[in-house]
Amino acid sequence: MLTPTLLPLATVALALLSTSQEAYARPGKLRPVESKRLRDDIKRHDLLSGARKLQSLAYASSERNRVFGSPGHKATVEYIRDELTKGGRKDYYDVYLQPFTATYAQHSAELAIDNQPTKAATFTYSPNGAFEDVEIVNVANVGCDQADYPASVEGKIALVKRGTCPFATKVGRAGTAKAAAVIIYNNADGDVAGTLGSKGPSPEGPFVPVVGVTQDIGTALATRLASGERVTADLTAEGVVEDRLTHNVIAETKGGNKEQVIMVGAHSDSVVAGPGINDNGSGSVALLTLAKELSKYSTPNAVRFAWWSAEEFGLLGAEHYVEQLSQAQKDQIRLYLNFDMIASPNYVFSVHDGDGSTFNDPGPAGSAEAEKMFVDYFRDVAKKPLVEGPFDGRSDYGPFLDAGIAAGGLDTGAEQLKTEEEARMFGGTAGIAYDPNYHQVGDTVDNLAMEAFEVNAKAIAHAVATYATSFDSLGKRGLSRPEKRALAAKKVDHSTHRCGGDLALI
Repeated sequence: MLTPTLLPLATVALALLSTSQEAYARPGKLRPVESKRLRDDIKRHDLLSGARKLQSLAYASSERNRVFGSPGHKATVEYIRDELTKGGRKDYYDVYLQPFTATYAQHSAELAIDNQPTKAATFTYSPNGAFEDVEIVNVANVGCDQADYPASVEGKIALVKRGTCPFATKVGRAGTAKAAAVIIYNNADGDVAGTLGSKGPSPEGPFVPVVGVTQDIGTALATRLASGERVTADLTAEGVVEDRLTHNVIAETKGGNKEQVIMVGAHSDSVVAGPGINDNGSGSVALLTLAKELSKYSTPNAVRFAWWSAEEFGLLGAEHYVEQLSQAQKDQIRLYLNFDMIASPNYVFSVHDGDGSTFNDPGPAGSAEAEKMFVDYFRDVAKKPLVEGPFDGRSDYGPFLDAGIAAGGLDTGAEQLKTEEEARMFGGTAGIAYDPNYHQVGDTVDNLAMEAFEVNAKAIAHAVATYATSFDSLGKRGLSRPEKRALAAKKVDHSTHRCGGDLALI
């Protein structure tokens, strides 16, 4: 059971973000941080030991996972806090647990089309419901507008294609149209599943039970319905939805300029299915290992570490944290870097596309420079190839982008399939997911790519050493008013988050 000493957030913020002379004091006489020294302190055996510890915490509970609010996750939070306050580190970091309440949901689904069992995926926060021999009605376009839902959908199951708008919008509009339930089919290969973002209702209407099917299944259904054929389904969606208290772990160096903060984060929770050792034990352990080693050095700029809770339920911990910051506190974060899945077994090395050169979605000022820092490091120091991943806000950096804070990060891929060219660049197997164990029981220590784990952990150390020393390479600070207006207009819906993402060659 957690036994932290919790301070009011306003008090903590003042302590961490003070601009008094004490904010610039350094704990003792320490060697100034340097990239090579800090990188050399990162050892593979320490990363492996940390990963084993997280797995043991998961397996010590009957749930055998670290989903937020569970015994495994509470033990994870305690472990991270305790490691950061051992020995001399208690004089190096201010550490606190930030409490918040989030809605937990666990679901199962069964679907049969014309009495034939059909694979179906669940959506977090879907209401429960059971239906037998209910007619399916096709919805026009992709179900983002209320006019897409015909009157005939009332009391029936709406078939909706994925795309354009959030799942919650589609399900809410189906509820307004008085549909009994929704089947959402993918607009690309693979299963479709996600979260509605909350228990509902959405601004568009009340939620109804929802399941997901593949593109092939959905397209075949849509074709049959377009030809006038009557198609029926048996559908069951059931689960548990409850509010749970959980905690982010925040640690900041006592020394360093509090007006110049480099912040790094990773989520500490897993999904229900397993212990989550790559997703995202890898990011969590890399940051914890780095935090321990950094305590040997002094830093001109303050360094802030964050271990987020409830990422798997819609980036809830990171969102809560950013929402609590004043504008002045946001301005003190010069750069946020996120690390989610950095040891995938069929890995690629991927950097977030901060300059928008590939995915045409650049981040706030400084994001492009952060990407360039990683590109230069992998080319000149690590001597490893690198690909770009989308900068779409669908991991814990999303709330920081929405707040106009420069951001970046690394990952090694999730459920997407490795291409032939990527296999030539990185090794591994083309046509297989970067992490075949993504969100499954097999996401364990035995399935970590330790080389990728170590390379990425050292790259993170380089980034922290670089920006803890100087932010000169980031260029101008902050956004102009027109840039802020443009950013606000394109905020991402985090309910469709994913760990990892689609990739492109640099």
